[in-house]
Amino acid sequence: MTPPQLPRQFAGYLMTGGLAAVVDIGLFDVLAPRLGGLLLPAVCSFLVAAVVNYVLSSVWVYQRAWRSLRRAGLFLLFASLGLAVNAGATWYLGSQWPLPATLAKVGGVGTAFVMNFLLNTLVVFKAADAPPSRAR
Repeated sequence: MTPPQLPRQFAGYLMTGGLAAVVDIGLFDVLAPRLGGLLLPAVCSFLVAAVVNYVLSSVWVYQRAWRSLRRAGLFLLFASLGLAVNAGATWYLGSQWPLPATLAKVGGVGTAFVMNFLLNTLVVFKAADAPPSRAR
């Protein structure tokens, strides 16, 4: 990966991750009062947001085919690690601090963001995996 790509990828991932965060937090806000507690709604909303993030990141940020079993598997593996960080931080903030559940979820999303970007950039969508450029 050349250095100029990293800021572009970070900006793109910030946008796709931001959209996924809106899906995550919005769905959590809908599910939390209906399912009770914090953990189950945090897991459900995170998984839906992970699918949104994978497809958008594949196509737009890293310009890779989203139909890659290897990349999808790695993404899911790291999303699971991100899920643990996200849900754990949501639970901690919501149970140990006097915060509304949705604000605790915002903290969980923010905590997992940088870790997810680095793992996706350096492992899942690494530059060596890019298709060769075509000379015109």
